[in-house]
Amino acid sequence: MSPAFATLIGLAAIALWGLLALFTAASGAIPPFQMNAMCFLVGGLVGCVALARKPKAVRALVQPWPVWALGVGGLFGYHALYFGALRLAPPAEASLVAYLWPLLIVVFSGLLPGERLRAIHVAGALVGLCGVVVLSTGQGLAARPEHLPGYLLALAAALFWAGYSVLSRRVADVPTQVVAGFCLATAALSLAVHLAFETTVWPTGATQWLAILALGLGPVGAAFYAWDVGVKRGDIRLLGVASYAAPVISTLALVVAGFADPTPALALACALIVAGALVASSDKLFSGRRPNPSP
Repeated sequence: MSPAFATLIGLAAIALWGLLALFTAASGAIPPFQMNAMCFLVGGLVGCVALARKPKAVRALVQPWPVWALGVGGLFGYHALYFGALRLAPPAEASLVAYLWPLLIVVFSGLLPGERLRAIHVAGALVGLCGVVVLSTGQGLAARPEHLPGYLLALAAALFWAGYSVLSRRVADVPTQVVAGFCLATAALSLAVHLAFETTVWPTGATQWLAILALGLGPVGAAFYAWDVGVKRGDIRLLGVASYAAPVISTLALVVAGFADPTPALALACALIVAGALVASSDKLFSGRRPNPSP
């Protein structure tokens, strides 16, 4: 698989994550860890169906414990920390802090063998971050000292996801099929937390059930398989910058579905994020160089 094609697959994950808010809004008031358990179960079962079609592929699940720790720690750890941040800080502010992970991916990628971090990549990531800041300003941002624990959890979530994404490059020889196991383990851990701390709320009506199914098939399912391919074999720096498009896609989807209204901030955020991606990739666009293949 060429790095360019792997990057396109990674971009598909970002597009799917852009639909997360829309499907979540349509799924009703289900507690977060219960939602996590249901959606990751669907995502894991989808991967198991693919494994069942090729019996030899089941061997992909037999991996050393560090690989499992990386995968389950990334998927479950990020969501657990993010949900905790939302409980201790306003959602808009916690989400903005958590969305430092694309910038962290760009910075951390410079530590990978065969990768070279340039100032232009960091500049592109910062421009993209400005787009997310612009998108968030209309949500009443007001940092308060009492929300510091929530901000710290959001920062930890960003570090977890950036670390998972970049370290996945170090285990590029591990087949993507193992993500099915990561999803099932994440579902089991989420269920345990749900039973311990949440009250079960079942979806009502076909629309909510379909929304949960769509989440499990897309943003909380196929997206993680696609992201695994992208960060292992694609241009991880470009994927990091392009990840800032997810909240913009999310807002656009909510506008189209009637859950939100279009604003000038949305248009400016789109322009900044596109500009950031162009800046980060300009060394390839104008020099004709190809991204370094995965080691």
